Amino acid sequence: MIHINESVMQFLLAFLVVGPLLGAAAALLPAPPGLKGKSPEQAVLRHGVTVTGVILAAAIVLALGFDHHHPSRMQATTDISWIPALDVRIHLGTDGISLPLLVLTALLTFLSALYSYFKPPAGPSPKAFVALLLVLESGTLATFAVLDLILFFLAFETVLIPMYFLIARWGGEGRAEAAWKFILYTLLGSVVMLLGLLLTGIKAGTFDMVALATDNGRSLSVSVQVIAVLVIGIGLAVKTPMWPLHSWLPDAHTAAPTVGSVLLAGVLLKMGTYGFVRILLPAAPDGFRTFAPYLAAFAVVGIVYGSLACLALARKGAKGDLKRLIAYSSVGHMGFVLLGISTMTPTGVNGALFANVAHGLITGLLFFLVGGLKERTGSTDLDALAQETGAALYGRAPRLGGLLAFAAVASLGLPGLAGFWGEMLALFGAFDPADGLSRPAFLTFMSIGAFGTLLTAAYLLIVVRRVCMGAAPKDTTAYADVRSYEFAAWTPLVVLTVVAGLWPKALLGLTDPAVQQLLAGGTR
Repeated sequence: MIHINESVMQFLLAFLVVGPLLGAAAALLPAPPGLKGKSPEQAVLRHGVTVTGVILAAAIVLALGFDHHHPSRMQATTDISWIPALDVRIHLGTDGISLPLLVLTALLTFLSALYSYFKPPAGPSPKAFVALLLVLESGTLATFAVLDLILFFLAFETVLIPMYFLIARWGGEGRAEAAWKFILYTLLGSVVMLLGLLLTGIKAGTFDMVALATDNGRSLSVSVQVIAVLVIGIGLAVKTPMWPLHSWLPDAHTAAPTVGSVLLAGVLLKMGTYGFVRILLPAAPDGFRTFAPYLAAFAVVGIVYGSLACLALARKGAKGDLKRLIAYSSVGHMGFVLLGISTMTPTGVNGALFANVAHGLITGLLFFLVGGLKERTGSTDLDALAQETGAALYGRAPRLGGLLAFAAVASLGLPGLAGFWGEMLALFGAFDPADGLSRPAFLTFMSIGAFGTLLTAAYLLIVVRRVCMGAAPKDTTAYADVRSYEFAAWTPLVVLTVVAGLWPKALLGLTDPAVQQLLAGGTR
């Protein structure tokens, strides 16, 4: 990897957080006459592509300059006092746990902006759309970069407002209700979480995540840890989304515009699971151990529930919506992430972090593909797509059909693709959980989770059979196959899904040393 000066690395990380905000402010200004092109709308959409492209380039340079020999060490750190009275600091940094999520966020936002440039979402002014997209990116990147509990909460909240407006203004049918449900659920969860973060920081005498991880819960009594894990965990679980706090998700996904769904599934859901790993596991290990079996139980119920809901939507005559089906599949996939975290073992937590990134790539691709399908057919209703003879995508748009089949088999965890490793490692972690956790209980959870993988394969293969296969009616015209801009937006996700599947060390080599140190209480 290339050697980059530490002060340049600090600037890059700070730029990742602040850059999109500056871009959002610029998007709302009138475009200079020379940049307007055919229309001001095109100019502002082009601005969105440029800003997200620059942020992606900065994230890639940050990843290249990262010291891969010491991924457990916080790098590119900035630590400035912000509110001295509360000892709140502007503390930024990245390690092997957060770096993949920073790059994933920058990539998915850039691909969403690129897709929107050629296929602007139907709705009001593109200016507001681009500005909201950039504020959303800034909040998400900040969540993964900050190392102070209060800043983490602020970044966590920043994301809610732009996503609310993206659903409410540019969404489809039922968007107002879905947007309200999204904001109410997540705000209520966040209020509870804030109380837990304040309790932890005040009792420990610091809001600094690195100090809390190093302390490893020694300055917090067990009862404080239990309360902290319960209240912070509820806030994080809503965002994850953990069964039974998931009911906002299917509505939000079904109503959201294509890029809204891509970013919601690909990035926003990761903020909850990241909080579990970054804050609760190291700062309150005794409290976490108390709740770990319950977290695992909710996780495996979510795996089976999500899969059964998808099977119900996929069956003939159910009038199942394909976007809704993929949303329910996310409940199942995030169940594996939570199961991995609940084992409190390096194997399980590494599996959870791997599954996080894999889910972002694969589900992001699935939502892009369903958006393309809706644009061509005017519907995401499975019965309408399948009709009597099947939509027969293989015959009408072979590349689109092939990509949909690829994303489906990647999502069901086919070995050799990214979806496989995270789920397998999470199940391995449950096979031999951390000391103090009931092994028989976790073996039961592992068995239920493994059964969930069979159900996942069943519903995804049903979807592929109904949408892609069958004889195309002779009197219908072929759909437009994958267009060049779609090819540009989707190819990186396909390539990374294959690379992560064939070479998991690329990701696990980053996360494993950082996870080992986190679980050892920062003492290694």
